[in-house]
Amino acid sequence: MTGTGKHPRRSPSLRVAIVGGGIVGHVLGRILVENRHRITAVVSRSTASARRCGRFLSCRNWSTTVDAIPQETRYVMITAPHGAVQDVARALARRDGFSWRGVAVCHASGMLTAAALAPLHDLGAATFSFHPLQTFPRDFAPRLIVPSARGIVYGVDGDAVGERRARVLARALDGHVLHVPPEMRAFYHAACVVASNHLTTMLGILTAFSHDIAPERKDALRMFLPILQATLHNVVVTSPARALTGPVARGGADTLARHFEAILKHAPALIPYYARMTLETIRLAMDKQTLSHDQVNELTRLALSYLDQPLQPEESL
Repeated sequence: MTGTGKHPRRSPSLRVAIVGGGIVGHVLGRILVENRHRITAVVSRSTASARRCGRFLSCRNWSTTVDAIPQETRYVMITAPHGAVQDVARALARRDGFSWRGVAVCHASGMLTAAALAPLHDLGAATFSFHPLQTFPRDFAPRLIVPSARGIVYGVDGDAVGERRARVLARALDGHVLHVPPEMRAFYHAACVVASNHLTTMLGILTAFSHDIAPERKDALRMFLPILQATLHNVVVTSPARALTGPVARGGADTLARHFEAILKHAPALIPYYARMTLETIRLAMDKQTLSHDQVNELTRLALSYLDQPLQPEESL
């Protein structure tokens, strides 16, 4: 395909083996295929998942054993679940007659560092962590996730050679790398959880609010979609503090007090959430410098007064 095509040819073409036939292996492997790179093998725990992933990646060499990976492979991507990464690394290291010189091996775990691949590093492989900073819901068909996995960031650590190979792989996936120091790995992964899982939880809470407000509506989140999209846009083009609006930013303690009363009446289980988020919003408003010292104290006392209220058993989530 020429440079005017949708997915221009990369040179040279990478030869990549995928170990882990789940959703991440499907999606990242597909991007490589669409970008004219070659999948040399697909390895997965079950015959069914290996076959399914192999078909999706146009790879006939699918198997349940790492012995299927040919020597011509230059990259091995371990996209198996977090708990299986080190077992896979050990299995790869036990391969007889396979030279790891010139081969790069990475894993896609958000929590593990490149140290999880130590057995392969000791054999001469370039090793690095390569966590895709994106959500891969298992309930979605892989083909639906592929577009959102282009142009993403990969959290990476490794030695100089490993990180250099990581940059090559990221470019092959239309992505970019973020160096994550090993000692910051868990902190980085917590940030990813905030960006995706906590946001999903917040939208679930918003759905609960919507159901009580308009139980007949089946498109609860769509009602709030314009304000959600505008808020995200405002944060991206300015900053969280500058984009902040609403009663906390204005010092509206009376409004907040009425909010707490309404939530206590209609959805008491959400009081701890609303109180805690109010405290974090006060912190953000202080960065915005729109509140006086007295307003900060008044808002904080109000939120804490509800945060300290124990829930009754029937009110708990």
